[in-house]
Amino acid sequence: MEHLPVEVIGNILSRLGGARDVVIASVTCRKWREASRKHLHTLAFNSNDLPPYRDITPKQLEILITQTIFQTTGLQGLSILMDDVDEFSASTVIAWLMYTRETLRRLFYNVRTSPNVNILEICGRQKLETLALAHNSITGVEPNFQRFPCLKSLSLSHVSISALDLSLLLTACPKLESLELVNLEIAMSDAQVTVELSCPTLKSIYVEAISLDKFMLEADSIERLHLRDCALELFELIGIGTLKYFKIDDVSVIHLDIGETIDNLEVVDVSNFTIIWPKFYQMISRSSKLRKLRLWDVAFDDEDEVVDLETIAVCFPQLKHLALSYELRDGVMHYGLQGSSNLENVMVLELGWTVINDLFSHWVEELLKRCPNLRKMIIFGSVSEVKSHEECQILANFTSSIVQLMRKFMNVEVHFEFE
Repeated sequence: MEHLPVEVIGNILSRLGGARDVVIASVTCRKWREASRKHLHTLAFNSNDLPPYRDITPKQLEILITQTIFQTTGLQGLSILMDDVDEFSASTVIAWLMYTRETLRRLFYNVRTSPNVNILEICGRQKLETLALAHNSITGVEPNFQRFPCLKSLSLSHVSISALDLSLLLTACPKLESLELVNLEIAMSDAQVTVELSCPTLKSIYVEAISLDKFMLEADSIERLHLRDCALELFELIGIGTLKYFKIDDVSVIHLDIGETIDNLEVVDVSNFTIIWPKFYQMISRSSKLRKLRLWDVAFDDEDEVVDLETIAVCFPQLKHLALSYELRDGVMHYGLQGSSNLENVMVLELGWTVINDLFSHWVEELLKRCPNLRKMIIFGSVSEVKSHEECQILANFTSSIVQLMRKFMNVEVHFEFE
């Protein structure tokens, strides 16, 4: 170990994660102590990872963090996540940021202070590439002054911000590629809450737990769009057809528009969502490059709507991964077995049920026949705690049917997951 260059030791210490482990390791010898001071590039303080933090006062914790940070030079990554800690002194936190800001590339900040610390003002015009803020408030954004010329990834979680300031913040990030918005508190300027964002360089956006009347996003480079647990009246994506990944999970939206030119879509993942199938199908039907299609716990706006495998096979010839959850309503399966076209390229099949019956195993068999090149099948099931004799018999019959069925398809790897 004594022959290791001090720079290598600095890299090792930077990968330990927690600041407490770094401090303990740095007392190994003089060389390791030098590495922690001059060649440490990443430092993380997390109240959840370190039980001793809960046994000391916020003031004592401030002193420990201050001593640790001020013993370093050239920090590139700083993470301060204090979920379980009461307020810190704003002046102390400002000192940490002022000391590290010139070399900092990554900042993960979840600290409650009194008064609030203006991160944008302190870290703007620097070399920051990743910024994640939580439990903070942002007001009065000035794009010309609070500019982030190198920022590529921005995450805001439980942050209070107005729709205008959010829009201006994106304007201040000319190289932004990834954006996460989680449980934002959008300040209302009028009765209708509308967010309009524009970012020509944005490639990925994740939105969770946000309620809005209108959410409009203009992004000509967007490739990934993920909406989760949101309530929206209107969501509109304005782009030039670069979207490749579209996922929507447990979202309530009246009008959904992800653009007309979506020929490059490769992944469509829809779950816990009510769709108008003809309109949704029309939206994705031109995506001939689609590799993965997942329709899970999807409700149809019209009870008579049925998605047949023939439609999927014809429209998505390059499909390799298909996931469908089984639902029988009034004797009709939502994913019918009409037609004769095979899913030639499907290699992974995920099938599931919420309420099982004897027709499920028949449905599985027909799907297997339509996927001649299948390599792996995963069956997801829901099993309640209390079972009647009839329900137990159905489950037993299903098990027997699957055992017999898989003897015909020996080349397919089978997995079961129950909840």
